[in-house]
Amino acid sequence: MSAESMPDQGPGTMASGTTAPGTTASGTLASATEPEPRPEAEAASGLRIAVRRFTRNRLAVAGLAVVVLFVLFCFVGPYLYPTDQVHTTLTQVNLSPGAKHLLGTDAVGHDELGRLMYGGKVSLLVGLAAGVLATVIGTLWGAAAGYAGGWVDAVMMRVVDAGIAIPALFILLVISAVTTPGVFGLIVILGLVSWLVPSRLIRAETLTLKNRDYVLTLRAIGGSHTRAVTRHVLPNSISTIVVAATFQVADAILLVAYVSYLGLGVQPPATDWGGMLSAGLTAAYSGRWWLILPPGLAVILVVCAFNAIGDGLRDAFDVRGRG
Repeated sequence: MSAESMPDQGPGTMASGTTAPGTTASGTLASATEPEPRPEAEAASGLRIAVRRFTRNRLAVAGLAVVVLFVLFCFVGPYLYPTDQVHTTLTQVNLSPGAKHLLGTDAVGHDELGRLMYGGKVSLLVGLAAGVLATVIGTLWGAAAGYAGGWVDAVMMRVVDAGIAIPALFILLVISAVTTPGVFGLIVILGLVSWLVPSRLIRAETLTLKNRDYVLTLRAIGGSHTRAVTRHVLPNSISTIVVAATFQVADAILLVAYVSYLGLGVQPPATDWGGMLSAGLTAAYSGRWWLILPPGLAVILVVCAFNAIGDGLRDAFDVRGRG
């Protein structure tokens, strides 16, 4: 047979008549028949990427380590270093740090190190719970306002503007003057006065996301507004929500310290770091540094740590910033 009478060989065959590597006999690429990646595998890959991006931020890792250490210190420490934080011991008041009392004692004989643990437990618990509550309320309010638009958005945002115009500390002082809140009361009050700023952030994010192609496509095929918000708007706002939550936790810890410093927080024998600062105020010029320095440093370190964690989580979960 002459060369002219031979049939043309397709790109999927070899000169010898065998199939080319990576192709089937029909010329179809073998890779086309491979199973597509599962959603679980994609989610796990995304999580690994987020963790890797977070660990690259050394300041965020240091902030996470600080928070973990303080959580262990406040919640596990009292079991390893038990102290009596209820009864007063007037024979051991204002003792300087020593072998028996590592951070000395306060004006009523309470061990200062043990009090730092118990006060930190209240501050962290109230801060975390109030921050999460404020973020949840603000996220739902902001997402609903931004997605609805029109007069609904205008009315809801005027409510937020009116709330922001009143200082949160003033509201807390008025509430504390009327009633004596406990731990649960502080969580609810702080959550109800701190959701305004997150709502504005989520609203701004929602205004951008609701005009994306995938949201418009969902609405065109008959998808509900609830599905559009819960399946597309909120998941794509996760970086903003996470950052807002971490800042709200830090702000809540500061607000607890504010009101407790003014004597309007949890009542004795319970305490928090702000209450410890208020109790040690009289010792500012007497040289008893252990009554002021430890709780002050604790507040500063924890607030800065949560801010650093927020920056790291923002970079980790920001899909638009991934290469």
